[in-house]
Amino acid sequence: MKQTLLNLSANGRLIAGLLVNLLSSICIVFINKWIYVHYGFPNMTLTLVHFVVTWLGLYVCQKMDIFAPKSLPIRSIVWLALSFCGFVAFTNLSLQNNAIGTYQLAKAMTTPVIILIQTTYYKKAFSTKIKLTLLPITLGVILNSYFDVRFNMLGTAFATLGVLVTSLYQVWVGAKQHELQVNSMQLLYYQAPLSSGFLLCVVPMFEPLTGDGGIFGPWSLPALATVLFSGVVAFLVNLSIYWIIGNTSAVTYNMFGHFKFCITLVGGYLIFNDPISINQALGILCTLAGILSYTHFKLAEQEEGKSRLAQRP
Repeated sequence: MKQTLLNLSANGRLIAGLLVNLLSSICIVFINKWIYVHYGFPNMTLTLVHFVVTWLGLYVCQKMDIFAPKSLPIRSIVWLALSFCGFVAFTNLSLQNNAIGTYQLAKAMTTPVIILIQTTYYKKAFSTKIKLTLLPITLGVILNSYFDVRFNMLGTAFATLGVLVTSLYQVWVGAKQHELQVNSMQLLYYQAPLSSGFLLCVVPMFEPLTGDGGIFGPWSLPALATVLFSGVVAFLVNLSIYWIIGNTSAVTYNMFGHFKFCITLVGGYLIFNDPISINQALGILCTLAGILSYTHFKLAEQEEGKSRLAQRP
């Protein structure tokens, strides 16, 4: 009886963690898009709010012993903090200037770019099967962009920069975690305030501080409440990702990611009335097929590698 109750409690925590990640990951996209469409809040300032709230949230977490901070040399994470600024800022600019479907599909190009970076600069080898899955991903993104009636060069430029910087950031995060022997929360605990400092210096150069559209402008209470809420949701995304990776398998995390990908696409068309053509739908399906294939082959290779290690004397 006691064991059954423990299992039910563990399953309940798992379901709760997955639900928090599902809701926060989807909500952050829609909330940010709502802020841009209905309030016109400045992009870089919104990014700065997210960084500050994330750091405050992590500070509370370490006080509650959810994780133990580790002292890190600031110089070793400067470039990582700068890429974090670019990754979030360009991703938000892509969301601001593109339909949600185009924004979401553009993010899928991160996988091919990461593979290109790791192959070119880190001399990492990938199987032919993995490389072939990049074809439908790329083809689907091109199809969707070509037939997107809201296609614009500015949105495409931000999406491209977002993919490039995000790919660099993800590669560097993995390298820094290995180099410094820290987990993602320990790294983010130092990275978030440093990134906030960088943005604080840059924001006045690109965005007004006062008047209409400025951070100290005449914003309504609902606008400020929505911005603060988006910061809390952004923190929950980071926290729940860390929890899911630590408490489930890679298969669960990846398949859950595909589910969120589909819901976000559908939500964009329903909530913001983004138009979609048959050719765009084919592009979405093509990209999704490529992502699923990539995940399947990648996880199969990881399991095969573990089996070989286990069989060694």
